[in-house]
Amino acid sequence: METQPRQLAAAHTLVGLIQDPSSQVEAAQDIRRLTKTSHRWRRHLSPAITPLVSMLCSHSPQAHEAALLALLNLSVKDEANKISIVEAGGLEPIVRFLQSMDPNMQEYAVAAIVTLSASPVKKPAVGASGCIPFLLEILNHGSPQAKLESIVALSNLSTEPGNLTLLLQSIPVPCLVNILKTSKKSSKITERCISVLESLVEFEDARVSLTLEEGGVLAVVEVLERGSHQSREHAVGTLLTMCQTDRCKYREPILKEGVIPGLLELTVQGTPKSCAKAHTLLRLLRESPYERPEFESETLENILSNIISQIDGEEQCGSAKKMLAEMVQVSMEQSLRHLQQRALVCTPSDLPITGSCVSEVSLK
Repeated sequence: METQPRQLAAAHTLVGLIQDPSSQVEAAQDIRRLTKTSHRWRRHLSPAITPLVSMLCSHSPQAHEAALLALLNLSVKDEANKISIVEAGGLEPIVRFLQSMDPNMQEYAVAAIVTLSASPVKKPAVGASGCIPFLLEILNHGSPQAKLESIVALSNLSTEPGNLTLLLQSIPVPCLVNILKTSKKSSKITERCISVLESLVEFEDARVSLTLEEGGVLAVVEVLERGSHQSREHAVGTLLTMCQTDRCKYREPILKEGVIPGLLELTVQGTPKSCAKAHTLLRLLRESPYERPEFESETLENILSNIISQIDGEEQCGSAKKMLAEMVQVSMEQSLRHLQQRALVCTPSDLPITGSCVSEVSLK
């Protein structure tokens, strides 16, 4: 086809123009426009990556913005370009822009980190770039869109075990708990946040931090009760990991937040994964690892044992709801503790976070 030779010639011209200081900003803007939706143009213009990274290190704010947006569009859904950007030294200036006082530049930098953190090959390098503390800072104080993209980047990075250790060094749990408290439970930001927390509680420091954080375990329970299907799966996984790791230590902090009704609901309405995890967690919560007062044993332990055995045998929603009502009625002591705790915590109303995200990042 004639179209492809013309595109290659145009790409070659743009790569030449971007190396000329007098024309590089306009050339970068053209690259941004051409690569916004076209994978073919991303391939043709990959030689522009090195000069675009050089533009990030110039003294011109206009060049910074044009180059960063061009690199962002070049990297979306193109693994080879992601690798090239990192290998060309792009991470260092991008991380600097995470600290920018210009909210637009900060958003563009976060978006670039989102795309680069989606690279299986360069995920460790992105985590080691020093971006994690700045992403957490943006998660605390950034714009709604920057917050959303920061948690997407952290979620991407958290799938690499080495990055979890780096993330823990920044003491992330208080920030994550705050997002869970203040965000709509069915939102994308909550879904990403609880997924990061589920990964972190594999470490004792994170489990202790979550337990000590005021309303921390309660925030996870509330996601388990009212989150999206995926969020509820991560929430029950978080609590299950804690209880499996040290049942004597974490059983009571989980029980006192009134987790049982939500777990029972998951056994009949959750995804296959969350259903299986809920069953396992109910058994761990049911079986006391030490002697308990006679009253509590006769209520919570025996009723839960009866509920689990019947659900296992019948798996019917109507039966589960009937047993749930019986459990709530008889276990008044636990229910009252739960209500008192929620009144004391005073969690803010669910506030929707604006903006949306795709698999990597919205094109600019």
